[in-house]
Amino acid sequence: MNRSPSSSDDGLSNSQLSSPPSPQLVPEGGGKAAPPSKSKKLQRMDRGSEEYRLRRERNNMAVKKSRLKSKQKAQDTLQRVNQLKEENERLEAKIKLLTKELSVLKDLFLEHAHNLAESVPAETSAGPEQATP
Repeated sequence: MNRSPSSSDDGLSNSQLSSPPSPQLVPEGGGKAAPPSKSKKLQRMDRGSEEYRLRRERNNMAVKKSRLKSKQKAQDTLQRVNQLKEENERLEAKIKLLTKELSVLKDLFLEHAHNLAESVPAETSAGPEQATP
């Protein structure tokens, strides 16, 4: 990597090195002050309180709703898989039928072409090069 003469080993320019250090705005401990987690809030809350009971009830309803939604999605996916399997079987049967039909038509065409070639007079099939004036 090319380094300019103004850069030092730590990647700072001369102007950054000569300026006075700025006050550190990041608190100790990694700089991220995390809000208290929900579990801590629930632990501090009295388990017999009305608020706790309402929160638990709402959470239970949300869990039920989520599980029902998940089950419904799984059922919808299974139904779609079955539809696609049926369609695939139907299309494979159609391919088989069309392949058979193509074979029959090819045979008919070749037979017709062969019969047509036999019914043409010999001098026409010989070509104009061998015809006598």
